[in-house]
Amino acid sequence: MRDKEIIRFSATHLAHLIASRELSCFEVMCAYLDQIEAINPEVNAIISMLDREQLELLAQVKDQEIGRYDVLPPLYGLPLAPKDLTATHGIVTSLGSPIFKDQRNAVDSIVVERMRRAGGILIGKTNVPEFGLGSHTYNTVFGSTKNAYDQSKSAGGSSGGAAVALALEMLPLADGSDFGGSLRNPAAWNNIYGFRPSRGRVPQGPSLEVFYDQFSTEGPMAKNVQDLALLLSIQAGYDERAPLSLKTPEGFNQNLQTDLRGKKIAWLKDLDSYLPMQDGVIDLCESGLGYFTQLGCEVELVVPQFNMASLWRAWSVLRAFVTGSKLHALYQNPLHRSQMKPEAYGR
Repeated sequence: MRDKEIIRFSATHLAHLIASRELSCFEVMCAYLDQIEAINPEVNAIISMLDREQLELLAQVKDQEIGRYDVLPPLYGLPLAPKDLTATHGIVTSLGSPIFKDQRNAVDSIVVERMRRAGGILIGKTNVPEFGLGSHTYNTVFGSTKNAYDQSKSAGGSSGGAAVALALEMLPLADGSDFGGSLRNPAAWNNIYGFRPSRGRVPQGPSLEVFYDQFSTEGPMAKNVQDLALLLSIQAGYDERAPLSLKTPEGFNQNLQTDLRGKKIAWLKDLDSYLPMQDGVIDLCESGLGYFTQLGCEVELVVPQFNMASLWRAWSVLRAFVTGSKLHALYQNPLHRSQMKPEAYGR
């Protein structure tokens, strides 16, 4: 099988081919590494890569150990690259900051733990803006990530590296995180799927803090909805180290072919003209919603009964409060403060 065929398969199908021994983990790894070597230098989506020789060896070990399992873990042998905001032991977790550019001893985050347990092979990280601040993926450690379709345009952020890596078939799946669009806008700008789960569906941490971390959440990114459900089924579920996390019912990773007649979709449009939109955006969205109408869904325009200006002010204050609390210790150190980008503390 040719490498180009391998990287075009869905993650769900790749996992099936590995489980049925039609493809080896080594073949899958080599196909993706070839694509990364050919494409990544142009777009800078994947960073902190492990050596190819090491990654090929890890894939060969997976092949050697495959007989130990009656049922393979769901991501067995798939190459993965966690977002550079989520702690990953043994691979640099820089947060896009020169302060942490050599940090390799971070304790795995819960989502990274679950990727490993599901059989994934971690090959590196995906690029982010410094500390995840901003809707364009750039930093002084690794530079900018370019849009998958037009390199003169932004990849979005803060999950820009993940979205571009997926769009250009350098990864079969990717994790993102979202406070105010950090998972959704790069997914949209690079034509892949991103899903921001309800808060608590995917546990964050481990962390000693509970209140502040309610505002953002980690979630799945993929090239199709079935793969999105596959990764969400691995990320989701209660963890006692994240006491606000939710117990998850079975059923995310199932056959998604179903009758949608009667399902309701709330359409917020531009929040009753509160949000300015570029010409053509509303028309494009309404055209897409027409597809759901054809499937039998009920699409209803909804205008939340909030004072939107007051809501925005409250969100802005809370976001500054959360960001400031997390970066305060770094700001207090003059050396670290000099290395932080202005957006980190309003300079």
